[in-house]
Amino acid sequence: RVYDGNHQVYGVRKVWRQLLREGIRVARCTVARLMAVMGLAGVLRGKKVRTTVSRKAVAAGDRVNRQFVAERPDQLWVADFTYVSTWQGVVYVAFIIDVFAGYIVGWRVSSS
Repeated sequence: RVYDGNHQVYGVRKVWRQLLREGIRVARCTVARLMAVMGLAGVLRGKKVRTTVSRKAVAAGDRVNRQFVAERPDQLWVADFTYVSTWQGVVYVAFIIDVFAGYIVGWRVSSS
């Protein structure tokens, strides 16, 4: 009833909260179990972010033989990146790290 009364967009949390507001005391896990049995699911906001592009390209060579140790600053830098979800969408953050000191030497944020 609550699910259908809200255009079939409510998920477990919102259905559970609405039932509590109406004075129906029920555990959240019970609502989740019953919705799963009935095949009901809320609408997900946003779109799925594709984080990996599958390519059959040749992998880059291992220039440090997996030995990430440096004897002095600026001898070996490594790179890493991650993505961060924001209200405006996903942004990607790339880092350059000095292996000797463990400090971030530089970074860049981009939407693509």
